[in-house]
Order: sequence, then structure tokens, then C-alpha cells
Amino acid sequence: MHVNGKHYRTVWMEGKTVLMIDQTKLPFEFKIHACHNYIDSCIAIRTMITRGAGAIGATAGFAMAQVYLENDGDEDFFLKARKEIESTRPTARNLFFAVEKVFDAGRSGADHAVEMAQQLAEENIEEARMIGKYGNALIENGANIATHCNAGWLGFVDYGSALSPIYAAKAAGKKVFVYVDETRPRGQGARLTAWELKNEHIPHTIIPDNAAAYYMSKGKIDLMITGADRVAANGDVANKIGTLEKAIIANRYGIPFYVAAPLSTFDIDCPNGDKIPIEQRDESEVFFQEGPDDSGMIRKIRVSNPGSDALNPAFDITPAELISGLITEKGIVKPGNEFISKLFT
Repeated sequence: MHVNGKHYRTVWMEGKTVLMIDQTKLPFEFKIHACHNYIDSCIAIRTMITRGAGAIGATAGFAMAQVYLENDGDEDFFLKARKEIESTRPTARNLFFAVEKVFDAGRSGADHAVEMAQQLAEENIEEARMIGKYGNALIENGANIATHCNAGWLGFVDYGSALSPIYAAKAAGKKVFVYVDETRPRGQGARLTAWELKNEHIPHTIIPDNAAAYYMSKGKIDLMITGADRVAANGDVANKIGTLEKAIIANRYGIPFYVAAPLSTFDIDCPNGDKIPIEQRDESEVFFQEGPDDSGMIRKIRVSNPGSDALNPAFDITPAELISGLITEKGIVKPGNEFISKLFT
């Protein structure tokens, strides 16, 4: 995608350094963050400097390549580093997929690890482009679409998952309008999705997370598309916290609810959503919000009662029966073992 007339990927590797758009600074500042070693890359994943299923996977692959570039032949170091990378975001399937691929490739040398990491990034772009192609068929001219969290190009190396069909629809000349869930507590919708859509000149509005039911009940939303961080073999989906309640509401009002994800997000060894680990993040994300003051300086302020505790699950599980279809790079399939298994044959 383009920012200020220049094409950027969300994350890429130059030499031994992994470079990425710093998503913690957006939308107030556009900045490139450099990770000079695998520890830096782990920190970037954990602190959400880079985030989103595809971007996490690509970054984890590059981090694993950095491991091989940093050390020659120390098996204990390789295994320890792999565990460190995999522990950064335990729910995201793409992370484990990429780390395993690059780890195995690195057995033949650091150059092979780098080559595999770069290949996975390229595949991520093509998968997202194809998701846009297939998902575009679901979008009618004049459609009003709801989103949750950010699954745009910032969440992938390029194009994105949930937003890719919207970008494809715009490119095809369709008029669309997007209702952007703010997505508490990190505000990925209000901060990232809205920033992307504004850059792409796509009409949209930010709504509070708890306003989606109101707009669905008034017939303002025609369909909803989200991304996914892991898809179980039966079609249950782990995605950003709040996705489950949106699926329940969409089902109540007869609104199609689609999930866009490449096959690298599918975990066919995981039988159902109950087996997907849910990342529990620090309660400070609930307590504080940050943004620029009148002078433009970024400040963090408390927005909750001092002394209270908070729970902060990063994801929830949407059962397959609430999902109208899974948009993949191989086409749109119904959730369910018999349909998903065919994607891998």
C-alpha cells in the first residue's frame, strides 16, 4: 500500500535487520522501526509494534532467520531462540507456522533460513491478494460493511485479510461504506483500520464497540468481515476480543458474518476452539489510553478507577456455526471439518 505516495510493506528484511511500520505510533506518527537482532524482533511482536496475523507470522519468520545469522551451529541457542519467538504471541497460528518453516530451512544454513523467510513474506502478499479477489464477490455495489480490529495491510505484509475484499471492491469501482469498530482496549479499529481507509479514500465512520448491535438492528449493516488469528479444524475461530459478540449479534439480525484468513492461519491439528490458547495481556492496556495533547505530544492517561483490577484477554473464540464462510486464498468455504480438510488436499 501507499503512504504519502510511497509504497510500503508492513514488515521486511534488509541484511540482518528487520524493518517494520511502528503500529504503536499510528495514526499520529508514521515511523519505521528497526530490529537489529532476534531479541529486538521478539520485543516488537510482544509489544505490538507489529501486529496482525500475517505481519506477526512474517516478523517471526524473519526473527528465526536472524537467529541463524547471529549464531553458527549452536543447537541449544537455536532451540532456545525458537521458544522465545514462539512465546511472544501464543494465540497467533501464523507465528508458529513461519517459525517452523524457517527453523527447518535453517538446518541447511543461514542463507536458506533467510530465503525461506523472504519466500513466506511473498506468499503472504499473494494469499492476501487472492483473499481480496474471492471476498470481493461477496460485496455488492453500495454495501455497508462492518469490521472489528484491524485486518488490513498493516496486519499482513500487504493487502490484508478482512480489508482486502474491501480494497478489491473499491478497485472494481464499487461504492462501499465501512463501519469501523473502535476495538478496545488497544483501539486497532479506531487507530489503524480508520487510518488505512482514510489513506485509501474509502468512506467510513468509527463506532464504539458497543454500538454495533444498534446499527445492525437498524438495518445499516449488510455484512461483516473480520480476520482471524487461528482457525481450528472444525472452523472455530480465534480473533480479537469482541469478535464473538459481533458474530452473535450478526446472527440475531440475519447479517452474513465472514472470516478472512489464509491457510497459514488454519491449525488442522487443533480440533476446536476450546483447544486454542488465549493470550492474557497486561491490565495496564485497560487502565490507560494514549494520544496527542493540544501541543501534539503523545501522552498516556488513566481512564479507569485507580485501585481496581482488570482482566485483559486478547482474543475470544467464535464458534463455526456463527460463521457464514471462511474467505481463503483458495476460495470461500463453509466452516466445518469436511470443508476445511479439502483445503489441504
